[in-house]
Amino acid sequence: MPPLLKFIFWPLCIYVAYCGLLFLLQRQIMFPRGMIPQPTPSAQKLPALEKIWLATESGKVESWLLPPVSGSAAGPAPAVIFGHGNGELIDFWPDELQGFCRIGIAVLLVEYPGYGRSAGSPSQGSITEAFVTAYDTLIARKDIDSSRILLFGRSLGGGAVCALSAKRPSAALILMSTFTSARSFAKRYLAPSFLVRDPLDNLSAVEKYKGPILIMHGRHDTVIPFSHGKVLRKAARMGKLISYEAGHNDCPPDWSVFWQDIAGFLLENKIIAP
Repeated sequence: MPPLLKFIFWPLCIYVAYCGLLFLLQRQIMFPRGMIPQPTPSAQKLPALEKIWLATESGKVESWLLPPVSGSAAGPAPAVIFGHGNGELIDFWPDELQGFCRIGIAVLLVEYPGYGRSAGSPSQGSITEAFVTAYDTLIARKDIDSSRILLFGRSLGGGAVCALSAKRPSAALILMSTFTSARSFAKRYLAPSFLVRDPLDNLSAVEKYKGPILIMHGRHDTVIPFSHGKVLRKAARMGKLISYEAGHNDCPPDWSVFWQDIAGFLLENKIIAP
């Protein structure tokens, strides 16, 4: 083989092998469920917490329902369906999301297939199925107002609720520290975007969404840069962007301010009453 062809051939072979390895390992990178520390069982002891097991093609997927604080809601209550980050479990979130319960909103935390105690393996398809099943289970309840369902996703969870928004109606969409699409990160790994098996095209979902969207993002986020939040805001028909002086895992930096921002958004869009 001529020297010039060798110079081209061997680096090309190495690059193709590298891309092949990335293709095979990408779900372990995107869904690092094996690296998540075991949570303490304290959250499961919340007296009002209701465990709901969802029947999916992947097997049973766990979800937790937190009802509104007693007396905070008259009649069927609005509800928020929450999707967490890729390195988290539903166990990590009940305390932080109690703010919704205090203003009369029920919270449904949906686990990802293969995470925690849930069966199956995570992928865009299996996660979307779990969230659609959770939605259908939630709106069938007499204590839930099906016309006031909110979708809230943090980081990877933004992809879960954006995928749900394309399949079921909702009153509003809240995205915190969320990316435009998983394919946008392929360049970090010097790989072509078409190799991404779970594209999670949030930008397309936001463009098509007809209701109000609240986008919350840290200005100093190095995991999912603030530019993603700005692009999502620009694409939204009824979008609002709130920025915080924070990175990725410390967003929001002040939960009291966060809850003021959430309440203001919900009041502005008449999802809750003053």
